[in-house]
Amino acid sequence: MQYMLMCCIDEALWEALPEASRDEVMDDYHGLIQEMVTSGHYRGGARLQSVATSTTLREQDGKVVTLDGPFAEAREQLGGFHVVECRDLDEALALARRIPPLRVGGAVEVRPVDPAYRM
Repeated sequence: MQYMLMCCIDEALWEALPEASRDEVMDDYHGLIQEMVTSGHYRGGARLQSVATSTTLREQDGKVVTLDGPFAEAREQLGGFHVVECRDLDEALALARRIPPLRVGGAVEVRPVDPAYRM
């Protein structure tokens, strides 16, 4: 079964960390990704640019409106995502627990990919 690991962090908190701390987290992150590739769990993912670069579409009165910025105000922002292949939720959670930004205030939402709508 495939799971999406959605990695969130408060961008202001991340930017406030010393550069050396951010570099250490990202080095550990790259190592984890390589381990998941080697083990056959990793299916894809990406780090996202800052929420300040986002554009949101909404429909209002039958017309699509384009808004600069995120969809909703949030304490944490989606910073990246990974799709992994796992036997079950427990295995997906075990991988998610190893995501390095957790130790600096990040969060990871783990959600099964609906196999009926896989693209």
